[in-house]
Amino acid sequence: MALIEKFHTLADHYPVAAGQEIIEGMFVKLNSSGEVVIATGASGEYSNGVAGDTKSTSVSGLPATNDAVMATGTTQAFTNRISDLFDETKASGRMTVYHSAGVFSTDQFVAGSYNVNDALYVAGGGNSGKLTNVASTSGQIVARVTKVPSLYDSGVPGTDLSNGSMALMGNYMEIRLVNG
Repeated sequence: MALIEKFHTLADHYPVAAGQEIIEGMFVKLNSSGEVVIATGASGEYSNGVAGDTKSTSVSGLPATNDAVMATGTTQAFTNRISDLFDETKASGRMTVYHSAGVFSTDQFVAGSYNVNDALYVAGGGNSGKLTNVASTSGQIVARVTKVPSLYDSGVPGTDLSNGSMALMGNYMEIRLVNG
């Protein structure tokens, strides 16, 4: 899992540009053809929202999670159905994009120190599409931190957390989208 939808008001469904490797929870924009591509935080760029689906051609591009163990026995990756081969957009060629208002938990952020109410921008370079609290050249604030990165309670009984629950793998940051 890379995105946990807690509350949202608006979502659109756009075609995905060919060759894109997008993990749910990354911020995306529309290209000149109206197709979803990863946002880069470049000057003059406008991010349309957060990806609600994963579009990938291999397990190597996906974040490690404890949701599913693939055929290799050693690699772990999230997918909603193994038949989709890591591509939740395979049937329709379209991706859900959440925008305007919403609260989400995501693991798609650049490692660093975050505080509640920090302004969040889309990172560029090797972290394109991920969130950061370092201002990007676009200057567009896409979200605010509502809970700093921490383990996420899965609700499954276990011993990871002090409340007797198992945690999802990795840290999740809760964010509130900023109307764009």
